[in-house]
Amino acid sequence: MVIIFGKDNCPYTEAAIEDFTARGQEFQYVNVKRSPADLERMLVHSKGQRRVPVLVDGDRVRIGFGGT
Repeated sequence: MVIIFGKDNCPYTEAAIEDFTARGQEFQYVNVKRSPADLERMLVHSKGQRRVPVLVDGDRVRIGFGGT
């Protein structure tokens, strides 16, 4: 299952969620603004980059969505 680390009201996070939903792909959304621990988890995957969304699919990590 893909994990989408993002934040509410971010157009790129919203686009990623809409895309995964439209394709019927399972994902877990983690809002990094709600929990310092979740932000730290995201930063480990993104190697310190604070851009969202960060999509984690097993060992594959993608930073940004739709042109970011």
